[in-house]
Amino acid sequence: MTDETTEVSGAFSTADVQYMQRALQLAAHARDAENEVPVGAVLVLDGEIVGLGWNRNITLHDPTAHAEIMALRAAGEKLTNHRLSGATLYVTLEPCAMCAMAMIHARLGRVVYAASDPKTGAAGSVFNTLTDERHNHRIEVAGGLLVEESASLLRDFFRARR
Repeated sequence: MTDETTEVSGAFSTADVQYMQRALQLAAHARDAENEVPVGAVLVLDGEIVGLGWNRNITLHDPTAHAEIMALRAAGEKLTNHRLSGATLYVTLEPCAMCAMAMIHARLGRVVYAASDPKTGAAGSVFNTLTDERHNHRIEVAGGLLVEESASLLRDFFRARR
């Protein structure tokens, strides 16, 4: 990856953009290879990708197999630890409440998402789960990175299904 301190736009670095581009590739894979809702996730710790995920809940018949959960599971196995303290998760759609709570339990440091989810978003759109002061751990949240690319993937997917 490139210099993680180089600013691209506001709170996002060039590394943030590269990781989100990888998440978008995973979202396209979910759509193309598995006919899943196109959401992808990349989990990064200390500048290294430690977990990748894409939506698989239809394929696996598992309501918990969201992209974020798949990335968290992969990282936990790779690192042999259920705590992923300080890691950053890049995801193409704002996390739902289930995924947000898993991130809190994993002790992530930061979540970067592309498109907001006005129906079930738990990173500020509907709920503020990741930053709620009632939790013993709060996660830094940054949204809107490559939003048009992600929104287009989702919009085109749902249009094609109608």
